[in-house]
Amino acid sequence: MRTARAAMAADSCTDGGFSAEVEAEFLKYRSPLVSRYASKEMAYNFSDRKKFSTWRKLWIYLAKGEQALGLPITDEQIQEMEANVEKIDFKLAAEEEKRLRHDVMAHVHTFTHCCPKAAGIIHLGATSCYVGDNTDLIVLRDGFNILLPKLARVISRLADFAEKYATLPTLGFTHYQPAQLTTVGKRACLWLQDLCMDMRNLQRARDELRFRGVKGTTGTQASFLQLFEGNHEKVEELDRMVTEMAGFKQTYLVTGQTYSRKVDIDSLSVLSSLGATVHKICTDIRLLANLKEIEEPFEKDQIGSSAMPYKRNPMRSERCCSLARHLMTLVMDPLQTAAVQWFERTLDDSANRRISLAEAFLTADIVLSTLQNVCEGLVVYPKVIERHIRHELPFMATENIIMAMVKTGGNRQDCHEKIRVLSQQAAAVVKQEGGDNDLISRIKADPYFSPILPQLDALLDPDTFTGRAPQQVVKFLLLEVRPLLAPYEDKMNVKVDLEL
Repeated sequence: MRTARAAMAADSCTDGGFSAEVEAEFLKYRSPLVSRYASKEMAYNFSDRKKFSTWRKLWIYLAKGEQALGLPITDEQIQEMEANVEKIDFKLAAEEEKRLRHDVMAHVHTFTHCCPKAAGIIHLGATSCYVGDNTDLIVLRDGFNILLPKLARVISRLADFAEKYATLPTLGFTHYQPAQLTTVGKRACLWLQDLCMDMRNLQRARDELRFRGVKGTTGTQASFLQLFEGNHEKVEELDRMVTEMAGFKQTYLVTGQTYSRKVDIDSLSVLSSLGATVHKICTDIRLLANLKEIEEPFEKDQIGSSAMPYKRNPMRSERCCSLARHLMTLVMDPLQTAAVQWFERTLDDSANRRISLAEAFLTADIVLSTLQNVCEGLVVYPKVIERHIRHELPFMATENIIMAMVKTGGNRQDCHEKIRVLSQQAAAVVKQEGGDNDLISRIKADPYFSPILPQLDALLDPDTFTGRAPQQVVKFLLLEVRPLLAPYEDKMNVKVDLEL
């Protein structure tokens, strides 16, 4: 997109200026979430085409239900509406909205323009939120359906990584200080556990979505009760039929003019939580890249810095962190919106929701696509990891050395004091002289430790310091991760082609 626009600008530039067409194009703001990052399917999900064609489908569902329940609506009228679902005159709609100052009525007029026979029954008995809120619920549901397979692919790629490196020892870190050893695969399982929680949260949020249905201006269904001359059963049946046609199993039994805006809180809460997960994972990867232990994919011709040719910046992970930070903040919008919905509704929710709902799903979409790309190309450097372990392991092995000495008849307190002194000497070499950790050499040179010298290599084997990490990886992947991915098996073979 950027290349095409640059070419268009170059071709249109005359006498140092731009044509009116090109200048007008460059003066338009387009959200980077659509123009630069998000997938076509998610961008379409929040597009005007999807929105207004869904409005028309909802008017058809309403007409079909009302016809089936005895209102004078003909097959010809419904067929005319069905034939024009996608034939949206956006220019006419914009003109009508400018004239009427009402988006729904503008599209009612636009639809009736191409459906003259159905003009009298379009939107019959409904309020604006019949199309507005019900469409939002459809879009939220479809948005989750786009995200879930993408999240499943991220989990799958990371699970394969965890399995591959289940036994590779690496330094653990607490407070970002070297701690007890873990394994590369076990650390990946910490990331996976959070992603699995996000998967369950997204599934729950999607599955608990209901349909607003046909509820009328303040949620009382009064207009429909009047249409059906006081027949409550027909009003309830119309609500059920429209809900079913829209692909929902349940409707909200009570609403105001809108569905409760706590539904939006629930949807964006799980996406914000996903953002926190991704931020943590990608921050870890960025820190590991600095340590040169693990790196994200780096293209053959990729440039890390314009001034420093040697740099291999973790730009994918940085992008994920940048967008995840935005995603985490968006939940504040529906929280504040729900808090100020007076009585049956106020319109101060509308502009905010147009932005926050779309941006949350679009942001989550590109974050997952980018993270999949990262997880598919993670590079591990075992020799660097081994060097870091060798640098720290002597200090961590001191307790094992003390216990071995006690078993040969040594006094624990004497041994502890000996190692304390030698450890401080070795630490001074590391911190003050910039040398390597020579604690083991000092122990080998001290006659006091001669009884355990034959055991020393075994006592320093990194595999003996990782506890049950490898077994935990195997069990976790078997019992929790793989079963969670089972419903998405047919959607796993999708590669991500990022425009970096």
